[in-house]
Amino acid sequence: MASIFTLVLLLSSSFLSHSHAFAPHSHRNPFRKHHHPHLASHNYRDALTKSILFFEGQRSGKLPPNQRIKWRRDSGLSDGSAMHVDLVGGYYDAGDNVKFGFPMAFTTTMLSWSVIEFGGLMKGELQNSKEAIRWATDYLLKATQHPDTIYVQVGDANKDHACWERPEDMDTPRTVLKIDRNNPGTEVAAETAAALAAASLVFKKTDPNYSKVLARRAIRVFQFADKYRAPYTNGLKKFVCPFYCDYSGFQDELLWGAAWLHKATRNPTYLNYIHTNGQSLGAAQFDNTFGWDNKHVGARILLSKAFLVQKVQSLHEYKDHADNFICSLIPGAPFSSAEYTPGGLLFKMNDSNMQYVTSTSFLLLTYAKYLISARRVVNCGGNVVTPNRLRNIAKKQVDYLLGDNPLKMSYMVGYGPRYPQRIHHRGSSLPSIAVHPGKIQCSSGFSVMNSNSPNPNILVGAVIGGPDKNDRFPDQRSDYEQSEPATYINAPLVGALAYLAHSFGQL
Repeated sequence: MASIFTLVLLLSSSFLSHSHAFAPHSHRNPFRKHHHPHLASHNYRDALTKSILFFEGQRSGKLPPNQRIKWRRDSGLSDGSAMHVDLVGGYYDAGDNVKFGFPMAFTTTMLSWSVIEFGGLMKGELQNSKEAIRWATDYLLKATQHPDTIYVQVGDANKDHACWERPEDMDTPRTVLKIDRNNPGTEVAAETAAALAAASLVFKKTDPNYSKVLARRAIRVFQFADKYRAPYTNGLKKFVCPFYCDYSGFQDELLWGAAWLHKATRNPTYLNYIHTNGQSLGAAQFDNTFGWDNKHVGARILLSKAFLVQKVQSLHEYKDHADNFICSLIPGAPFSSAEYTPGGLLFKMNDSNMQYVTSTSFLLLTYAKYLISARRVVNCGGNVVTPNRLRNIAKKQVDYLLGDNPLKMSYMVGYGPRYPQRIHHRGSSLPSIAVHPGKIQCSSGFSVMNSNSPNPNILVGAVIGGPDKNDRFPDQRSDYEQSEPATYINAPLVGALAYLAHSFGQL
């Protein structure tokens, strides 16, 4: 980590001048449109469409007739057969050909949360978002079909990473890994429960039967997660580390899973669980990172809604915890701990930093929505922070991602005039089956990986790891920390873009 920049975000004065002062007693619609569409510096609608399209490029399994990313073909059609179980489908998480259950479940939860909060604004993209979620939940239902067992990975990452080959050519071992009573994995089980519960809300009106299946499975999976407690890195360390080791423990996932089950089922059991276990699950510890590993902040924001909007008074402390997170992000506030690049990008870590930018932007917009509904503000040591300020900060982060940065580079592939050409992604970098029908052997792909030539297949909508702490980006395929896309980078961005596209009159 670099030294903390005491950097004040210089929000565009024109944008601020048109923002309305927050009136605590106004009955404003949380989705009030800005009446100055000319101030939108980006085509958020186009970015929204692309951010969802990306998931089609990450699909594993038998592709449907309406597949839009045409350079992809069927892959992984015998996944699960090593254990006599059907695990065909789901998503490759990033630029390799392994299906990791932990980040896939988190991706699903965040795509679902994006639709739950902002789906009403998505117009034509709502259906595409639901299809992206269903591609994941169909797989998660397969992975959880046996009681007290979850299949949490398909593929051996070390052997997969020793090859540079298209998913369609995959000949590395499709090792199947599972957790069960003897080898529990509380964090991945509880995250899977959260994903199924969140998705059950997405399909509640349009496919009530599917929604019920998801909710019932979520309940069963959460019971397993809570009853057999141990980190999945205990039993599966050599397979899941260093790729998706759990560093933050499993307490955050238990709180997060319970919060989603409370929201999805309205069963008082889960509220009681949160009251009884909240403190021991780390609700009091301060931390301001939200991503596939650490869910504390997400759980706090989610539970603060129950207090702010549903008036569940017993959850009042979660608003305080959520406010602490917000205050940590505000440059110049007394409790500010966030670091920003000279160009204004939130910077958490060198490896795949953009995931924290997208997840934080989503939380800022979501919390702003809850605050407006409750006519509340955030108080940071005497500084009043309005919902509009939160939205401005989120907008600035998304705008940086889309090209308002020192390099004038969009970090979303296929969006804007200048975007990364050499992303760390096997299928995108190698010639497609249509162009090169013959098999590309395991190691022969490395000549392409190490070359300087642009990727022949555009993985439209992929958001990559992003620039370093000094806003530099080399655009090198071998640099996975900065050049690799991931499903969990895109998932929260979907909701943020839907909000911005709507608020600037583009949807």
